[in-house]
Amino acid sequence: MEGTVLSVVVPMYNEEAVIPALVERLRPVLDNLGVTYEVVAVDDGSRDRTAHLLFEYGRTWPELRLVKLRRNSGHQAALTAGLQRAKGDWIVSIDADLQDPPETIAEMLRVAREQGLDVVYGVRSDRSTDTVFKRHTAGAYYRLMRRMVGGDVPAQAGDFRLLSRDVVEVLKKLPERAPVYRLLVPSLGFASAEVTYARERRAAGETKYPLRKMVALAWDSTANFSAAPLRIATWLGAFSFVACIALMIFGVVVWANGTVIPGWTSLFLAVLLLSAVQLICLGLLGEYVARIYRTVQDRPTFHIGFDSAAEAQRIEIPQQRSAAALP
Repeated sequence: MEGTVLSVVVPMYNEEAVIPALVERLRPVLDNLGVTYEVVAVDDGSRDRTAHLLFEYGRTWPELRLVKLRRNSGHQAALTAGLQRAKGDWIVSIDADLQDPPETIAEMLRVAREQGLDVVYGVRSDRSTDTVFKRHTAGAYYRLMRRMVGGDVPAQAGDFRLLSRDVVEVLKKLPERAPVYRLLVPSLGFASAEVTYARERRAAGETKYPLRKMVALAWDSTANFSAAPLRIATWLGAFSFVACIALMIFGVVVWANGTVIPGWTSLFLAVLLLSAVQLICLGLLGEYVARIYRTVQDRPTFHIGFDSAAEAQRIEIPQQRSAAALP
């Protein structure tokens, strides 16, 4: 589809129950935008009739594309497949459950165009439709991620966002094997804004993010963006060393008072000292493994947003060509 302005990527897994409602709400929104668009529906190896329904709707909705994965690869992998297949100048990612309202897409596109932004996040201002457990665990997750990754991570922003083509091209070049886009996109530093909305109830079907997957997402987020787990041994070693000094003093005092059996003090101090040294050595190994880990990730250390020299050269070339064309 040449000249596509907007691509909407929708990862799906066993969503046959919600597809009719999704099409009913999403299509009028996109048709009324007044721009060329495509909907990239990524079937993440569903076991129900998700792919069949999407294919049938595509007969009467030519802008609907079906990308079917051979097996269930996970939500973020399906999102990656959609981003790589999307052709639009702007790309919106949204889940199929309609908890993120498709009507917000129009405002996202307007804000991005008017303010010249590369990223617009959909931020949940009201999560009253979620369970108390879901709200508290989500809040804890975002607080933890903001502490580890930085304050650029929007609070209460999931995978409902609008990206420019420039952002998507950068994402495609990153060697991430298990990307977590809600952290990866803010880390790139592109100009961004937020659009708030009230989170709705799931239109149909069952949630695809049970506790098990929420824990897996939290671990992927931590492992991808922090070497803190590797430094646990360092922290324990430092704590043990301080404790060892205090217990050494205690052992010497007890020995001086003659209230211990012979040999206990020396054995006690030797075990403490060796334990502290071992943990410190493990911590040092962890520090080097962390550096190897960052090297293997091969993430760029910076992204140039503007270079006045390059911009001047880009403007100068057409001027030179037009001057050369004059008789």
